[in-house]
Amino acid sequence: MKKITSILSLAGLVLILILLNSCQTEETKTFSPEEARAVHDKVLTVDTHCDTPMRMLREDWNIADRHEPGQRGSGLIDLPRMKEGGLDALFFAVFIGQGPRTPEATKAATDRAFRTLEALHKMCDDNPETVELALIPDDAYRLEKEGKRAAFIGMENGYPIGTDLSLVEKFYDQGVRYITLCHSSDNDICDSSTDRQGHEDNGLTEFGKKVVAECNRLGIMVDLSHVSDQTFYDVIEYSKAPVIASHSSVRALCDHPRNLSDDMLGLLAEKNGVIQITLVSSFLRKEEPNPERDKALQEIQDKYGPYREIKDEETMAKLREEYMAVMEKYPRQQATLEDLGDHIDYVVDLIGIDHVGIGTDFDGGGSIEGCSDVSQMCNITEELLHRGYSEADIQKIWGGNIMRVFDQVIDISKTLNTEGD
Repeated sequence: MKKITSILSLAGLVLILILLNSCQTEETKTFSPEEARAVHDKVLTVDTHCDTPMRMLREDWNIADRHEPGQRGSGLIDLPRMKEGGLDALFFAVFIGQGPRTPEATKAATDRAFRTLEALHKMCDDNPETVELALIPDDAYRLEKEGKRAAFIGMENGYPIGTDLSLVEKFYDQGVRYITLCHSSDNDICDSSTDRQGHEDNGLTEFGKKVVAECNRLGIMVDLSHVSDQTFYDVIEYSKAPVIASHSSVRALCDHPRNLSDDMLGLLAEKNGVIQITLVSSFLRKEEPNPERDKALQEIQDKYGPYREIKDEETMAKLREEYMAVMEKYPRQQATLEDLGDHIDYVVDLIGIDHVGIGTDFDGGGSIEGCSDVSQMCNITEELLHRGYSEADIQKIWGGNIMRVFDQVIDISKTLNTEGD
């Protein structure tokens, strides 16, 4: 009997050791950069937001040239570095800062939007072997097979639309496939998450409801990054199609008005939409205070006045130069790949793997330790692998989810147009 008990005890010990070893293997499993790159190159990789087109309006900067990372003026994206980082598709944002809501100022914003669109078309025309304008999800998959970059276009801020609904279709005809309804201030479409000059958040305007309906009709994705909480809830109610947040993060992990609450994330999933986690450090974790930097930045604002009221390009260039000098002297502590992964994990745990993606906001404030420019995009894949995500999961996060939403938006637009006939 003692012998049997000893054998059973030994068997139990062996089983425990096997289980412990299995758990340890699972926890400590690592992937080499080469293994991560193999997965990265197999999936369609899509970044839903960058502000690089602002640089493309300058005569002294060419997106076809490789710019050395980390150098002032290099920017975070160019075509050679997109290839190095294995980024297949990118939504280039036509960003227009909010200005006065007057006919003259709105017309100037509209004109600048069309100039930016011209620059994006020129990029594709000048580099046909490297990049091509993409209008539907199938374009991205085709161009990936051809070894080219897919250039989608989004519009960040509906300000250039003013109150002229016909401009939505004109921008669509030029390739715009999502519209971020507002930016840092309220406009004629809706209220912004970072503009509370009034006491109330009034959400989507009556004109804004027409803009949402027109986007649904045309097959333009409605982007809720930057919008106020009430605007978010209004769009969820009025949109007939899934919606996106092209570059936002999780409010529960970083309490910032630009991020989405758990309730918002739940409604986004019910709408079959997707949140594209951004690489803006202050949206990923709380920033450490720096009184010296704050004082220096305030002095710049006192010197030049409100950013959005500056019309002169030379003055704007001086402001940017002084701002960069302050940021180099008092650099912000960047968030990390681990912080980014935590936000992705949170969304997956809360609403599922089908509702999360990546929207870096490179050249618009996005940059984290371990992925500070487009050439380092593969590091995100490596982080996801370390966290236990499968290749199928990573395919969804990197491109599958946003392309699914895009396809659904297009399908709904066809249905709406058929019903209207």
